[in-house]
Amino acid sequence: MFKLQDYKTNVKTELLAGLTTFLTMVYIVIVNPAILSAAGVPFDQVFTATIISAVIATLWMALAANYPIAIAPGMGLNAYFTSIVLGSHGDIDYRIAFAAVFVAGLIFIILSLTPFRQKLIEAIPTNLKYGISAGIGLFIAFVGLRMSNIIVSNKTNLIALGDLRSEGVVLTLIGLLITIVLIALNVNGGLFFGMIITGIIAYFTGMLKFTKGFVAAPHLPEGLVIGNPIHAIGDVVHYGLYTVVFSFLLVTIFDTTGTMVGVAQQAGLVKDGKMPRVRQALLADAFGTSVGALFGTSPTTAYIESTSGVAVGGRTGLTSLTVAVLFIVAAFFSPVVGAVSGIAAITSPALIIVGSLMMGNVAKMNWSDFDEAFPAFLVIITMPLTSSIATGIAVGFISYPILKIVKGKAKEVHPLVYVFAVLFFYQLAFLAH
Repeated sequence: MFKLQDYKTNVKTELLAGLTTFLTMVYIVIVNPAILSAAGVPFDQVFTATIISAVIATLWMALAANYPIAIAPGMGLNAYFTSIVLGSHGDIDYRIAFAAVFVAGLIFIILSLTPFRQKLIEAIPTNLKYGISAGIGLFIAFVGLRMSNIIVSNKTNLIALGDLRSEGVVLTLIGLLITIVLIALNVNGGLFFGMIITGIIAYFTGMLKFTKGFVAAPHLPEGLVIGNPIHAIGDVVHYGLYTVVFSFLLVTIFDTTGTMVGVAQQAGLVKDGKMPRVRQALLADAFGTSVGALFGTSPTTAYIESTSGVAVGGRTGLTSLTVAVLFIVAAFFSPVVGAVSGIAAITSPALIIVGSLMMGNVAKMNWSDFDEAFPAFLVIITMPLTSSIATGIAVGFISYPILKIVKGKAKEVHPLVYVFAVLFFYQLAFLAH
């Protein structure tokens, strides 16, 4: 099935690669519930939904596409989801927000079955792509700093440095130091092991307590969050969540595609600039997003951490299958994850570090041309300051064609960008956001 001999690999290597990938990305089962719980989603619901979506999407990648690429709910998109709910001041609850995720997933599936997805990716200016990734990184790092109270609200300057002597901040800084040392030493699973060590310190200092034991059968306290897909579509229309759907769709499309291509290139699986079975691969995260929304989690995406498994020899879907099986095993440890995710000092360092890694895209941007640099800068600065990925994307798409027109480069802008610019302008100027 996996054609191990054709890819010059073996079962032992693939299993080791799967374990390596799993250890580098398993932090998501702790961090994702911690973030979405702030939007009111029950912890057990998010925890189980996270694993369900990761297992389904990664199994699809393994069995249908035969790629060593793992998929799970994406960082940044989970924080955006929470900001939508909290920013609505009670007008939109998490069920309605999941309706937007579900609809985005359906559109994602349709686009993945047509050439339009590739055309959409090509239409987005390269600088804006890098700016969006960097902006999301800055946004989730800011979320981590606020969750841990390293940064707090301030009436005079809006934000200020928190109390560095409080036990939560001290533990966060210790955890951050431990984790960056592990990553600097190229320890596989550095983020995960950093959380484990920080958790051990929290346990022995009395901050972490396991009041519900360690093992429990996975369950969904609310069953299906979206029981009727037709009602979900109706909710999107009723609440005018078009921009939210588009933001989920846009970020997931180029983030996932870029990651897939990057991992496939590292594994030597790209032939003549093309990925074999690319349609099957692109459908994996599309199905994961739709299914995840039904159960209660934010959009899925391909994980760049898959490169760690490729680095130790993973070349086929057996690597992904191993990751999926390990996620199933993790489903039985919800009491441990629940206790750990309830301590911001344990999860915040992961957010801060992942944010810093995503900010690396700034180095790839073209800063020499003002008409290219300024729209991307607006994207980066707007996302954390407005706590909205959608708003950041909007100002970027609006300003980009304006500057190109002023510079006499209107023809360089893809027609779709002009369409998006008009839609975003209308949304910011005339609709609630």
